[in-house]
Amino acid sequence: MKTMRQSINLVNKVLFISLLFVMRLYTASAQNNWKLSTEKDGIKVYTSMMTDSKIKAIKVECDLNATPSQLVALVMDVNTAPYWVYHVKSAKLVKQVSPAELYYYSEVSLPWPAENRDFVAHLIVSQDPNTKVVTIDGPAVPGFVPIKKGIVRIDNSMGKWIITPLGPDQLHVEYSIHVDPGGALPAWLVNIFGTEAPLQIFRSLKTQLQKSTYKNTVLAFVAN
Repeated sequence: MKTMRQSINLVNKVLFISLLFVMRLYTASAQNNWKLSTEKDGIKVYTSMMTDSKIKAIKVECDLNATPSQLVALVMDVNTAPYWVYHVKSAKLVKQVSPAELYYYSEVSLPWPAENRDFVAHLIVSQDPNTKVVTIDGPAVPGFVPIKKGIVRIDNSMGKWIITPLGPDQLHVEYSIHVDPGGALPAWLVNIFGTEAPLQIFRSLKTQLQKSTYKNTVLAFVAN
């Protein structure tokens, strides 16, 4: 009897592990099923349906005339986000953990009658010592800033920058993001907004990178 019970438990464990494996494969496949949505000014915007959300994931790819240090310096300079990030009303540093890690708060303005959104993001920079590819992870995190009246807090958001050096002052950047904006916004409206915003952001990003603040930047924790 004991041997039969152990056999049943073993089968159940194997089935459970197999199910998890299949689910991970299915999720990864869905997230990698990118479809080109638009291409302008050397900026490609892709969308992908998610298995557990009506909101599409967005991926942007383009080549830039910059070094990894310059782009990382711009992304980590969170207080300047309103100058180049589409519809960002305000952004401020909340906590600087290290030169390569920080938390920041941002409010995003939406057209009436929709309520503005806000979030706290955790930015972490890492670099592969062999390939020199830089990754910036930026998930939304709870806490740090109290919920504000009349503003919907975004709790679920995953953003990632992958910066690949191509040569002297040349790099390829891939930015992907999936956001659940919360509240009563219809998915179709969010998806339309999500396609236009990346183009505007990367056009402004190209301009911002040319400013003297970033032009000659060298970061100790990023090898160009």
